[in-house]
This record gives sequence, structure tokens and C-alpha cells, in this order.
Amino acid sequence: MAEGMGDGLPVLVLTGPTGSGKSEWAARLAESAPVEIVSVDSALVYRGLDIGSAKPERALRARIPHHLIDICEPTESYSAGRFVGDALRCIGDVHARRRVPLLVGGTLLYLRALLHGLAPLPQASPEVRRELDRRAARLGWPALHAELARLDPEAAARIHDSDAQRIQRALEVCLATGRPISELQRATASPLANLRVHAWALVPGDRATLHAHLEKRFHSMMAAGFLEEVRTLFRRGDLQASDSSMRAVGYRQLWAHVAGEYGLEEATRRGISATRQLAKRQLTWLRGEQAFRRLDPQPPHAQASWIGDAERVVRELGR
Repeated sequence: MAEGMGDGLPVLVLTGPTGSGKSEWAARLAESAPVEIVSVDSALVYRGLDIGSAKPERALRARIPHHLIDICEPTESYSAGRFVGDALRCIGDVHARRRVPLLVGGTLLYLRALLHGLAPLPQASPEVRRELDRRAARLGWPALHAELARLDPEAAARIHDSDAQRIQRALEVCLATGRPISELQRATASPLANLRVHAWALVPGDRATLHAHLEKRFHSMMAAGFLEEVRTLFRRGDLQASDSSMRAVGYRQLWAHVAGEYGLEEATRRGISATRQLAKRQLTWLRGEQAFRRLDPQPPHAQASWIGDAERVVRELGR
């Protein structure tokens, strides 16, 4: 445990699918309670990914402390392991200031690592990965996902059948260890095990309204300059479509357009579709998580009610 963590102070967690309002809720709480926001988002760590990642405005970040935003270049690879170390340091620092960390975001891999621990998984095997890539080129990633479903149904249920990176890693672990990755992941301890964690998940009751909002938000990002942001990243010359930063939802589709793979209308359609698919994966994962108190963010007084609950937790456990 990082120095300064604990001392009766809680850790708050707010998650939910993309577009559910997490950032706005967190900012409202931070304006009325002694909390600091710790981002749990794999896109917000990158400098230069601003519009498409819905990064909080600089004015807001100047007024309310935010952590783990703009901490690395988009050429870097940022992992769940690095996130856990960075998050634990942030939590310790915030507790040392006698304030409460509020972890906000929807990157499931990071949340899983923080809440359940990092599994002692084997190192990547270039030979196994090359063989899996060859098979995927011949059969397609959905076929390899079907193979994963036979070997590790639990992991396959969490992974989309087009998510090449995660399918490859899960199969690699199965082949290297003879054990399902889901089994290894369960056999770990949470880095937050000795802390008082209070976790909420925003789960919209009306999915059609969420989908309509995601489409509207994507078009708003485009109007705000999302395409030019991707063009600027493309012109740097040191980034590739395979970089972790450029695989982020929205960036991946617009990068392909800028690279000449398809038109802007198709890129926009794919970006909206990918955003909805991300929300669906996040909601599927949350259904299997018992640690979160589920809240529907759509009723008018939902936010105010949550802020009241969170303020009570801060007052009662921070004494």
C-alpha cells in the first residue's frame, strides 16, 4: 500500500458506460466535497487526445484537481500494470492531503486490475502471437474468439469477437499455461483490499436514449474539430494505426479515413457504431460485478441524490 493511504479515509469509485455522465457527476461532487478526481481512462492519459476522448476542459482541471490526465505521449504504451502503480500513488498522495480520491472512468481493464488485482500472467510470446496472427489472417478473429469460447467461456463473454488484441492475449495465456486467463485473474488480490472502497456505476435504464446521446456527442466532437485533431496526430509522422493511443474508439476510425481507407461518412458511421459497442461491453461487464451500487443517471434528481450519498460517506469515514 502506498504511503499515506488509509487512515480511515475512503476511496470512491464512479464508473459506467461511455457517455453516461461520469465526468460531470464527479465534477459536481468535487465542487462541494474535499475530493480529488483520479482518471480511470486509457485515452485521457495521452497528450494530444483531447476532443475525441472528451477530456475535461483545462479550466475545470485548473479549478478541480484531476490526476492521470496528459501523463504520456501517444507514442507510448500505457498498461494496466502501470495504471495500478500510478493510481495507488495518487490515492496515497490524496489521502496524505486529508482529502478523498474519486476514481472516475470506464476503462474496464484498469478497473478490474485495481479492484481485483493483476494476475501473474506469462510474458508475451512472439512465436505464439505470430502463429495466432497467421490463423486470424486465414480464418478471421471471430473464429479465434469461438476457439477462446471453448477454452475459456468466461473470458470470451467479456471480449468482443473483433477485439484482436484481447483475443490474442487470452489465447496466448491459455496455450502457454494450460489454464484459462479468467482463472488466473480470479486468483489475485485487490491492491485496495485494505481500504474502504465505495463504488457506484451509472447504468442508464433507457438504452435507446443512451445510444441517441452517443451519436449526438460524436457529431458534436466532429463539429468541435475531432477530425483536425486526428489529422494533426497523423501528420506527426511518429504514430501508427497499431499504437495503443490510436486504437481508441473514434480515433481508430478517423485515422483510417485520414489514411485513405474509406470516406468521412463511413468513418463517422463506424465511429458511432464502435462507441455504442464499447458502451455495450461496459454494461455487460458491470452486470457481472457485485462491488458497484447501480444508479440510473437519467431521472432528474439522480445526480443530486448521489452527491448527497457521497458527501455522507466522505463526512462519516473521514473523521
